[in-house]
Amino acid sequence: MRDTFDILLLPGDGIGPEVVGAAREVIDAAADHFGIEVRYEERRIGGTAIREEGEPISEETLEAASASDSVLLGAVGHPDFDNAPVRPEAGLLGLRKHLGAFANLRPVVAIPALIGSSPLKREVVDGVDVLIVRELTGGAYFGEKEEGEERASDLSVYTREEVDRVARVAFEAAKRRKRRVTSVDKANVMATSRLWRRVVSEVAEDYPEVELDHVLVDAAAMYLVQAPRRFDVVLTENLFGDILSDEAAMLPGSMGMLPSASLGKPGSPGIFEPVHGSAPDIAGEGKANPYATILSAAMMFRHSLGRPDVAEAIEQGVSVALEAHFSTPDLGGKKTTEEVTKAVSKWVAAGEGVM
Repeated sequence: MRDTFDILLLPGDGIGPEVVGAAREVIDAAADHFGIEVRYEERRIGGTAIREEGEPISEETLEAASASDSVLLGAVGHPDFDNAPVRPEAGLLGLRKHLGAFANLRPVVAIPALIGSSPLKREVVDGVDVLIVRELTGGAYFGEKEEGEERASDLSVYTREEVDRVARVAFEAAKRRKRRVTSVDKANVMATSRLWRRVVSEVAEDYPEVELDHVLVDAAAMYLVQAPRRFDVVLTENLFGDILSDEAAMLPGSMGMLPSASLGKPGSPGIFEPVHGSAPDIAGEGKANPYATILSAAMMFRHSLGRPDVAEAIEQGVSVALEAHFSTPDLGGKKTTEEVTKAVSKWVAAGEGVM
C-alpha cells in the first residue's frame, strides 16, 4: 500500500475554509496514526478565485489538480456573484471537466445516532443505505446556453458513451452492495431519457447478477421520502442527480452529513467534497458542520488513494463522535466546528474515546 500522497486543497467560499481545515486536521491525525505522509498544496476556487485571480479557477490551479493524487474541495458560491457575468460555480464545473470526472458518488446512510434529527419518521429512515450515482459532465448543465431578456435555454445533450460509462460505475458498485440498480429518468417526455433508458438496459445485460428497474424522476422523488429502503444504487443524469441527492439529505437529518466523490478514468485524480453549499451566512461563526467534508476525506482514501484502512478509521471516528453527542446546530446540537473536529481527530489518532 502507498504511504505518501499529494493532496490539493481547494477551500473555496463561505464555510469552505472551515470544513476543509477540519478535514485536514482529521487527515493529519490519521497520517500520524498510520505512519503515512500527506503533502498539501492549497489554491483558490470559486468566488475567492474571482476576487483574487479574476476567474473562478485558474489554469495554474487546474494544472495543480492534474498533478495531485486527489483534490479535497470545500464549497463554492456567494450571493455577491448572483448577478455577475461569471459565477463561482463555473470553477467547479471547469475542474470536473478538466479532470474528466464523470461519475459522482453520493452515499446516503442513516446513522443510528442521528435518526432523531431526520424530519421523517424513524420507521421510514431506519436502515437506509443508498448510493446515488450521478452523471457529471453531460446534460443541461454543460449544454449550449442562450440567455436574454425575453428568452433563455439550456440545451441538454447525452451521448451513448456518456451514459454507458456512468452506468457501468453504478453496476460495478451494485455488485459490492445489494445488487440492485434503479435508473431514474423522464423517458415518458424527454428524448435524452429515452436514450438513457435504452443504454442502461443494454449495460444491464453485462451484469446478470444485478437487478435493474427504471423509475421516473417524479416517482423517485416521492419514494425517497416515502420508502427509501427500496433503493440500493440510484443511477441518474446530472440535473436529476443534483436534485435527488439534495432531497436525500433529509434522510440522515442534514445536508451537512453527505459526502461525495467525483471520479473519472482509473488513475486520474478524484474530487472529494461535501454535498452542501458554502453557507456564507454562518461563515466564521463556528457553526459549520464538518462531518460531510471529513467523510469526503474518508471517501478519498478509499476511492483514490487506495487506503481503505484509513477510510474506515475516519468513518469510525465520525460514528463515535456522533454517538457521544458531538453535534452541530444543524443536527440539533450545540457543539462547534472545532469541538467536533477535535473529537473525531482524537479518536482517529488514538482509536479510543472522544470525551
